[in-house]
Amino acid sequence: MSAESEFTLSAASAAGLDDETALRLLRDGHLEVAGRLVEASNMTLYCSVRLGGLSAACVYKPVRGERPLWDFPDGTLASREVAAFEVSVATGWRIVPPTVYRDGPFGPGMCQLWVDTDPEVDLMVLIRSRQPALRRMAVFDAVVNNADRKGGHLLPLADGHIYGVDHGVSFSTEDKLRTVLWQWRGKPLSREAVNVLARLERDLEQGRLGRRLRELLTLAEVEATWSRVRRLLDTGLHPLPSQDWPAIPWPPI
Repeated sequence: MSAESEFTLSAASAAGLDDETALRLLRDGHLEVAGRLVEASNMTLYCSVRLGGLSAACVYKPVRGERPLWDFPDGTLASREVAAFEVSVATGWRIVPPTVYRDGPFGPGMCQLWVDTDPEVDLMVLIRSRQPALRRMAVFDAVVNNADRKGGHLLPLADGHIYGVDHGVSFSTEDKLRTVLWQWRGKPLSREAVNVLARLERDLEQGRLGRRLRELLTLAEVEATWSRVRRLLDTGLHPLPSQDWPAIPWPPI
């Protein structure tokens, strides 16, 4: 069923919430399923979440609804989505909407704040642009090794901010970067990106980010994340497309 036709509560219900409050709402609120997003390859449920006087719409992806993949361990996509949020928080770029791992009507899974996008934005135009927000996202994707940055996984807001979603196939120990954001391939990283990457490296080695990712990923995957950050700092360049792996996900939108 269409989430829009069955349920109209949106993230606007949570307008003005800071991330900490949004995370508490997602983590502790009562989840009620309103419908299923049928275009998604894995079970993706559109829900309301309520706690006290707070309410918002959210996406809930139970582990039991994940399709097995040949190149990722079964039952790990939800935790990878949460790990991507943790990296997003550490960058300070707010790329991933508030996301938690919690129990729900169909068991444990990922729960993420729903984001209403600007319908006036043409995604085909957006993915070809050189907006600073997209350049930050390109760096973020290189860090988390995102294998599925489609145009439809970009959520442009009316205020100009751009979120990114659907990070279940990230953090592989093998290089799997697939993205529509290759505008900066081989170009020098911005000074801002270098500063953020240096902070990420420290946080992965001895800070909260490293501890949190070890709760969500394997040790090898956390070490591979650190290696990707180190490689970006060593080269000072945006990565080039792999010669051994498709550079663009299909479908690209």
